[in-house]
Amino acid sequence: MRSVIEPLQPNERDAVVALWKDAGVYRPWNDPYRDIDFAMRDPHSTLLVFKDEGTIIGSVMCGEDGHRGWVYYLATHPDHRGQRVGQRLTQAAEDWLKSRGVWKVQLLVRSDNAKAVSFYERLGYEDTRSVCLQKVIDP
Repeated sequence: MRSVIEPLQPNERDAVVALWKDAGVYRPWNDPYRDIDFAMRDPHSTLLVFKDEGTIIGSVMCGEDGHRGWVYYLATHPDHRGQRVGQRLTQAAEDWLKSRGVWKVQLLVRSDNAKAVSFYERLGYEDTRSVCLQKVIDP
């Protein structure tokens, strides 16, 4: 496998949205294009893609808010699971955040997603027993 992890290019947005749908991270109440555009226009965030022979098979969005680093939209195409794509993308996100002075990373996992919780725990993440609240301020 000839692979590379690099920032998303603007013309690759559709491929990433398709990946998110295939991987099961897409949610209809979150506009994926809005999320991508927001991440890509700000120097405090990025969207990294994992390419195998030029085809996007994984992605991770990460950013920092001046206090902590955050990881979002970690996705691996179902045909490529078990090949350490998610692990390599998580490491790439952590490296991107470290290069910007971030010392602690946080992420959100849906409470019913035991598989994702287990994956992140194997990478050293811990459940902080926090509650996430949200409010839409600009629909």
